[in-house]
Amino acid sequence: MAKGKRYAAAIAEYGRERLYTPAEAVEIVKKTAKAKFDETIEFAARLGVDPRKADQILRGTVSLPAGSGRVVRVAVFAAGEAALEAREAGADIVGADDLINRCLNEGFTEFDVAIATPDLMGQVGRLGRVLGPRGLMPNPKTGTVTSEVGKAVTEFKGGRIEYRTDKVGNIHIPVGKVSFNSKGLLENFRSVIDELNRAKPSSAKGRYFKSVTLSSTMGPGVKVDTNQLRVTDEIIGQVSAA
Repeated sequence: MAKGKRYAAAIAEYGRERLYTPAEAVEIVKKTAKAKFDETIEFAARLGVDPRKADQILRGTVSLPAGSGRVVRVAVFAAGEAALEAREAGADIVGADDLINRCLNEGFTEFDVAIATPDLMGQVGRLGRVLGPRGLMPNPKTGTVTSEVGKAVTEFKGGRIEYRTDKVGNIHIPVGKVSFNSKGLLENFRSVIDELNRAKPSSAKGRYFKSVTLSSTMGPGVKVDTNQLRVTDEIIGQVSAA
């Protein structure tokens, strides 16, 4: 009941059907976040793509300049110098055959991102049934199959986020925490928009961003005007100074 009252109170603070600029939406989401913990702010969009067509499935990563606010546990499948590089970069779990067997025999998946060197993918491929359903399978498209494991670990620890469209073309990406300042959240929002525009399939027809919403973990969604998705340095500067 308490949650319901907070949710209703949050809705009363803005026009639920109104379309807002990204800057306005960020301020509303921060203001209406009522939980007693630092809620995650999530970007959600309905894209004009048809995921039934292989060339219209969007999957990749985006770097959030202000970070994600999450503690990301990174596992690296590597051996030799690559394993040492991964450890020095701050990987939480590093291994080769031992880690593969642990995942395969014990169902171990206590990590958020899995990175693998190309030479081990033949063996890591055996973990498809364990890692696949959890979205943890290393993939070249997301930069998680790479020889530069140190760089990849640093990026994922620092705010690189994986994304993928669902079966109806929706996409959900966390863009920070309520505790972030508005400048950081807008910088992250801009990076997401830029990345999705970059990844737009050439075969996609019609309106690309059909709807965009920002919301906190426990709060209602705030609709963003898809005609005003461009966030400039000038806009970020104005918000930062406010």
